[in-house]
Formats: sequence, structure tokens, C-alpha cells
Amino acid sequence: MMQDNIFQKIIDRKVPATIVHEDDRCLAFNDVNPQAPVHVLIIPRKVIPTHADITDEDRDLLGHMHLVAARLARQLGLADGYRLVLNCKEQAGQTVPHLHMHLLGGRAMTWPPG
Repeated sequence: MMQDNIFQKIIDRKVPATIVHEDDRCLAFNDVNPQAPVHVLIIPRKVIPTHADITDEDRDLLGHMHLVAARLARQLGLADGYRLVLNCKEQAGQTVPHLHMHLLGGRAMTWPPG
């Protein structure tokens, strides 16, 4: 069931998380398995299983998520740079069927990412 994933449970406050941003369209919280000194997940309240499932209707929501990411990067002291990652489906590393953006920073990043 699409609604039954860990991110929906965080939105519904059934699972605790350290929330760093919340508004009527999205939620951002610290990743429980951080891959950098700053690792925040930004998720829409609307359940969209993968990036491949976005539609024209989601244009404003996705733009809003990017604005939230930029604002959080400033607030979290990432003036030297940061990385945004959006994995699409299992082969790309997506483990939760709910669209989410990783905001990573606080260390030098390498390329290719893996």
C-alpha cells in the first residue's frame, strides 16, 4: 500500500523524526543514517511513489521543494556547497516508495557518486 511507508508514518507522527522544516506541502527531517555531516530528507506530503510518477500537476510542489532545500542549505551553514540527490526506483538506490530529495553537505563530495 502506497500510504504505508516510513515517510508517511513520519508525516502522520506515527514514527519520530528530527524535523527541520514543515509546511503545508512538504516536510524535511534529518536522515537516521547520515552520509554527510548534514543529511536532510525533503519529502512532499503528497505521496508520489517515484520521480517517474510526477505529473504536470506536481510542477509547483517540486519547485517548492527546491526552494525549501536552498533555504535549509543556507540555514544549515552550507555556503561552501551542497548536493541534492533524488533517486528513482530501486536500481538507482530508492528504498522508500515516496519521492524524496536528499540534501547533503558539510564535507567535500566526490564524482561520480557511485
